[in-house]
Amino acid sequence: MTDDVTRAEVCTAACADTWRDAGCVLASPIGLIPALGARLARLTSAPELLLTDGEALLLAEPPPMGAERGAGPVEGWMPYRRVLDLLAGGRRQVMMGASQIDRHGNQNISRIGPWDKPSVQLIGVRGAPGNTINHTTNYWIPRHGERVFVDSVDLVSGVGHDRARRAGARFHDVRVVVTDLAVLDFTGPDRTMRLRSVHPGVTPEQVQQRTGFPLVVDEVAETRLPTGEELDLIRRTLDPEGLRHREVPA
Repeated sequence: MTDDVTRAEVCTAACADTWRDAGCVLASPIGLIPALGARLARLTSAPELLLTDGEALLLAEPPPMGAERGAGPVEGWMPYRRVLDLLAGGRRQVMMGASQIDRHGNQNISRIGPWDKPSVQLIGVRGAPGNTINHTTNYWIPRHGERVFVDSVDLVSGVGHDRARRAGARFHDVRVVVTDLAVLDFTGPDRTMRLRSVHPGVTPEQVQQRTGFPLVVDEVAETRLPTGEELDLIRRTLDPEGLRHREVPA
């Protein structure tokens, strides 16, 4: 990496950028780096973002990673039924994981293998269908590889652009995939996956080699480094214990 900035910190800033100027919406980050990114966005580029303790409390200030639920000042209470209201109304923005994802953004978190005899049972579709057809959805992949980026997912949990178009899902809004190697979007022909940027020290060829389908590659930027302010917030306020490096090793 450049100077002393770690890959985990680049990924955190990239995740934070997915909430930039999001306005007054509920952030639902799934995973350590996405949660750190949402908290960083709240303190920098998205001050109106709503953060919760994962259960029912709205937090006035982003607590450090690893803090107990409800730690820090609380500004409100929101029972789970209200989360469903926000989901249906589009006032929520989620960053989910994916066991598989294809070039159109179809995501699988349910099973690996054929329907009648799967080789791996995962967590099920959960809220992925509702997320992807009702509000902005982005993805975080901590290990970019061909087993995740596949030509065709074994089961569609989160809806991709091709299926959303056929179904007329007008609120469908899958935008970005952040991985430990790169940032990808869906601005390729027919809303297919495009390589937007590579993290410092990574080449487009390395990303393509670890992707199970051809990526759209035109002008590829380098993923931005966190600013000095962001690094200070990450290291001193949000994650002083360095938990980010467990998910993306330095």
